[in-house]
Amino acid sequence: MELDTLAKAIAIGLGAVGPAIAIGMIGSKAMESIGRNPEAAGKILVPMLLACAFAEAVAIYALVIAFSI
Repeated sequence: MELDTLAKAIAIGLGAVGPAIAIGMIGSKAMESIGRNPEAAGKILVPMLLACAFAEAVAIYALVIAFSI
């Protein structure tokens, strides 16, 4: 295996771990909040989706870096 292939694999692998943990925590806390206060589901949904999108952007940046190596 060539060294650049290994570098690409490490870049996308490590770049995906953080967003995966973040999205899991965001979803967990949102469901916990909705469970405590079901009437606030509409107010919780939009910020949750925005936070997930921002976390996913980090994974996309890691993919771009992996492609540029």
